[in-house]
Amino acid sequence: MGISIWQLLIILVIVLLLFGAKRLRTLGSDLGGAVKGFRSAMGDEKEAGDAQAAEHVEHKQSGTTIEGEVTNKESSKTKT
Repeated sequence: MGISIWQLLIILVIVLLLFGAKRLRTLGSDLGGAVKGFRSAMGDEKEAGDAQAAEHVEHKQSGTTIEGEVTNKESSKTKT
């Protein structure tokens, strides 16, 4: 069983009487600004994560190779 349109209108009228239109407008704009800031922060974090992942892949691909020659191979095991 859901809430009908009439019940929503009654709730809206009661909220308007309690808080007033000006206060509700202020609360709405504050809530909108908070949501916009949250989305912006999430987008910035995602971009930072993507850049970090790309840097890791680039570093991994540009690894250096050390060339050398083994002249003496010693065993690290001791004789018992």
